[in-house]
Amino acid sequence: MEGDAAHHLGHVLRAQAGQLYELSDGSAAWLARIESVARNRVEFALLEQLPAPQPAADITLLLAVVKFDAFEWAIEKATELGVARIIPLAAARSEKGLLAAAAKRSQRWRKILLESSQQSRRLRLPQLDELAKPAQAFAAQSSQFRLMLSERSDAPSLRNILGHSNHAKVPASAALAIGPEGGWTDDELIAARASGFQEASLGQLILRTETAVIASLATLNYALSPT
Repeated sequence: MEGDAAHHLGHVLRAQAGQLYELSDGSAAWLARIESVARNRVEFALLEQLPAPQPAADITLLLAVVKFDAFEWAIEKATELGVARIIPLAAARSEKGLLAAAAKRSQRWRKILLESSQQSRRLRLPQLDELAKPAQAFAAQSSQFRLMLSERSDAPSLRNILGHSNHAKVPASAALAIGPEGGWTDDELIAARASGFQEASLGQLILRTETAVIASLATLNYALSPT
C-alpha cells in the first residue's frame, strides 16, 4: 500500500508490523499481516482470502437532493445496504441553493461512500453519478424492476408490488427513485411512468427522504434475496 492511505495507516493509526488487516482490491478480500511500515509505504503478507458476499440485486438509487446532512446520511446508509449506483436528482422541489452547491460536495460524497464501504466490508464502492434531471435519469434506466416511491393515496403499497412479483424470476437489477421534501411533481410522475417506473407507497405515514431510503432498500434487499 502506498500514498495517502499508507501514510494514514502508518502515521495516524500507528500501524505496526505484525498487525492484521483486511484488504480489498475491488475484486477480492484478504486477511493480511503487516510486514513493514515506511513513511508512505506499508507492505503486507496475504494470509487467506475472505468470503465476499454479493448484493441481492444490482440496485440503482435515484435520490432527489435534499438538505445535505440528510442527503449524506442517506447515501451512507444506502452504501451499507448494498446499492451499486447513486444518481443525485435535481428534482423540481429540491432547494435551488442546494442544487447550485451540489457539484462542490461531490468529493465529500465520494469520501462518505469510501468510508461506508470500508465499514460494511464492501468490495466495490457505489458509482456516484453527476447531478441529473429526473426525466433524463428515468429514461436512461434499463433495470428489470423500476420503482418510484409516491405519497399519492392511491399508490399501491411496496409490499403488494413485491408480493405480486414472480419470485421464481428474481430481477438481477432494480432502480428505486425517491423524491424530495414536498414529493414529486405531476410532470415527474408522468416522466417516470413513461420510463417504466411503478409508483409504490411505504404506507400512510409521510417519511423523511432519508428514512424512506433505509426502509425501501431494506425491503428490496429482503424481497430480492435469492435465499
